[in-house]
Order: sequence, then structure tokens, then C-alpha cells
Amino acid sequence: MARYKDYDYTQGKFIPIHFDKQILPGTFEHTLHYLINNEIDLSAFDLRYCNDETGAPAYDPAILLKIILYAYSRGITRSRAIAQCCKENVIFMALSADTQPHFTTIADFISTTSEEIIRLFLEVLMVCDEMGLIGKEMFAIDGCKMPSNASKEWSGTKAELKNKKQKMEKTVRQIMKRHREADKSESSREMVEQEEQYVETIKKSVKKIKQWLKENDDKPGKTGKPVKSNITDNESAKIKTSKGVIQGYNGVTVVDDKHQVIVHAEAYGKAQEHDLLKPMIEGARENFREIDSEEDVFEKAKLVADSGFHKEENMKMIMEEGIDGYVADPHFRKRDPRFAEAERYKERTRIERQKREGTKSIYALDKFTFADDLSHCICPAGKRMYRSGNNVIISGKQAMRFRGNKTNCLNCNLREECIRTPEKTEVRSVAYFKGTRKDGKETYTRKMKRKIDSIKGRLIYNRRLGISEPPFAHIRSIMRLDRFSLRGKRKVNTQWLLYCIVHNLTKVHRYGEGFA
Repeated sequence: MARYKDYDYTQGKFIPIHFDKQILPGTFEHTLHYLINNEIDLSAFDLRYCNDETGAPAYDPAILLKIILYAYSRGITRSRAIAQCCKENVIFMALSADTQPHFTTIADFISTTSEEIIRLFLEVLMVCDEMGLIGKEMFAIDGCKMPSNASKEWSGTKAELKNKKQKMEKTVRQIMKRHREADKSESSREMVEQEEQYVETIKKSVKKIKQWLKENDDKPGKTGKPVKSNITDNESAKIKTSKGVIQGYNGVTVVDDKHQVIVHAEAYGKAQEHDLLKPMIEGARENFREIDSEEDVFEKAKLVADSGFHKEENMKMIMEEGIDGYVADPHFRKRDPRFAEAERYKERTRIERQKREGTKSIYALDKFTFADDLSHCICPAGKRMYRSGNNVIISGKQAMRFRGNKTNCLNCNLREECIRTPEKTEVRSVAYFKGTRKDGKETYTRKMKRKIDSIKGRLIYNRRLGISEPPFAHIRSIMRLDRFSLRGKRKVNTQWLLYCIVHNLTKVHRYGEGFA
């Protein structure tokens, strides 16, 4: 019968640990340790402390940065978990020299160092630039939408929140009425106690809404109408994603094409990306100026961005500033022959969603066929629609309006699918945009369409996915950032920058001279 050596998992062993020998060359922790000690200027953090003559000694910011950045690289975001690792994990012990900072110290450092972290991002960017990891030939701008530490159930305008409060108060009154009736009939005491707990919960929610309504006003939208606020984190926004609507932030980045180094990053609590193109371009320019690059980095570099950043004002800004930009419009794929069959799948999905949600989908402009001479157009029912305006101005653009015949529209079988409010609207009308502005000149959107539809334009734009998406995949899948754990734009932006810093440090570790 075979014999094996004895072993016992309950026994312990004292092992001498030399911290410097635990940080092995060739590992990411060695790269992190070396760069923070030798290449990165951390003097900006010194201004946080005023204990040179009195007060207790503080933890060295270098120590805190090492353990936080290393924890983020391993997908550990909670301050309690990071503090626990400093007591149990040998690598964390070595990086922190066994100082074991408390979790409140770690949490406070992350949430109060917004300005210093911006400076740290620039320091790491400078290291990447000095090592030749930034090509400065093409940049891609894109956003990554993630939930925040807030619930979308607490979102609404002031009117909606007041209505919600009134419903809660009504529920409390109804439950209290049932309790009085239960006392008379001597019903189950257990059920009454459960409802009393529920009432207490509702009362706390009502108090929370009352306090917010007292201290806050509606957030104005671009059109002047109020947009939904959030009681928990009013700087976050309701954002539509491919997996539904979330309450969160959009982490936007500008990425260089050579090694996917992030050259600028910021988190925005905005549902739409239309207004973020200009600040991201300006932010990237400013970052390169800060790292001693005198010339405008966009004078020679190309810029690519998806349709989320497309609008007339953005195209005008790009062309007037001389940026070689390639920004897709919402109908870019429809013009691509490779996606000719894609619409049939979207149509099936649209019908299924319509049945499931009970929503109504109205025929869009692409369902109408326009004559070559624009004398008329054919509606989805096959009927002619004639011109009712030859020079209509809509949002500053010239358009040609077509209007259906009253006899055809009133008796049409597709009336419910074609007109949004058939009980109020008699006939359907559509507008065909000429691609010119009010002054008769070609729109910047039309110029961009012509540029990006060319063979060269499509070849350049096709590189966008390979530039902008890998950093998001690294941050979300490898470093496991699936949601922002902090509240408020300043704190969320700090967390987003820290993750982008870790991403750039991995590029130094993989491709940097002396580390690769």
C-alpha cells in the first residue's frame, strides 16, 4: 500500500520576510514601486499636510498610492478590502512596508485628492511620453457608461418627486387605517408589526424627499425645461445603455493609437455625449502643454469618434480649428454596404420590443422614398406626398417639406404606425434636409459625411474600435470596475482617473524601456 509524507493544515510557520525581496523585477508591482519612488513627482501631495512642527506624522502618500493603485490593478476597490490586504497579503505588506493604514485613511485619501490625482495623471503621462509610448498620430474619443452609487428610483423632477412623496404619505395613511381596524378585530399581531416596519421605512423616505425638495431646485436642461435630478447623487444622470437605463456617469477618454495610452480622461454625469467633444479635445491639448509639448497636438494628428459625439456645432468646431477629424453620423452604418442586411434584424427586435413593452414605433424618414427631382415622395403605404414647402428652415438647416393627401391619410391602414397622435393630426408630413445651412452654404455635417464616406475616410474610421475600446475592456474586465463606488462628480472623476493611471502604468510595464 502506498505511503505518503505527513502534513497538517492546522500548523503554522514563522517566515522572515524582506520587503524589498518580495517586489520582484519583471512584475507590475516592481514597475509601480520603482516609478513612484524614482520617476514621479509627488510634491503636490505635500501641501495636504501641515504637521511639520505639530501634529501626528502622516502616512507617506507614496505608500498610499502604491497600495491603492496595486489594489485597483487586481480589481479590489473597497477601502476595507485594501486595508485587509495590507495585513494578510505579502505583496501589499511589501509595498506598504507593513505600515497597515486604516481603511478610513485609505477612503479619505481617495475621496479628497482630486487635484493631486489630476497632477499624478499628468506625471504618468509624461513618463509615457518620454518613453516614446505615445505616437501622436491618431486619437480616438469614446465613453464608457457605468452605474454609480445611486439608485435611479430616486430620480425625477421636483414635480415628480412631490407626487411620489404624496403617494407615500397616502400609503402610510391607508396602513394606519388598517391598523386601527385590526386593533378592533384583534387580527394577527405579527402582520401588524411587519407593516409598522414598512411604515417606518416609508416615513424615512418621505423625510428624505422633503429635505431634498427644501434644499434643491430642478436642474435646467438645454431647452430650459427641467431634467431629472437624483436625491442620492444629483450630479449623476439617467443614462441609456445597451442593457437598459442606469443611474450613473460616463467615463470619457482620449486614447492614443500607438499603445492605447489614455492621454485625457474625465467622468461626466451627462446622458448625451454631444457636448463632450470640445472639452475632451481641449483637455487633451492642455495635458500635452503641461508635459512640455509646445505645439498643438491636433495640428498633425487625426481624430476619430463615434456618432454619439456628432452634431453640427461639433463638425463646425473641428473644421474651423483645422482638425483632421472623422466623426460618424447616426446614419453612417446605413450607408455602408456591409450593413445592408442589418436593418432586418433591428426591425424584428423593434417589433418584439413593441409587443413586450406596449410601445408605439412611428415610421422614420428612411421609410419614405424621395423622387430624384424631389417633386414628390412615396409614403410607406405607397401613396404620393407632394411638396408643401421648398425652403423651410429647421434648426438652422434648409429643408424641403412634403405633406400627405387628407383623403389618403384619413383612410390609411398604416395611420397608427405613421402618425404619433392620429386622433389630433390629420395628415403626415416629412422634411427632407438639403444639406445646406440657412445662408445656402453646405452644412458641416454634409461635409463630414462626404469625408468619412470616402475610401480613405472609412479606412481611417475603421481603426477607431481598435484604439478606443481596449482600454475599456482592460478597466472593466481585467481590473473589474463595473460601477463607480463613490458619489459626486469630483469623487467619481478621481476614481476614474486612478483607473486610467493604472491602465497607463501597465503600458509602461509592458512596453516601457527597462521594464518590458
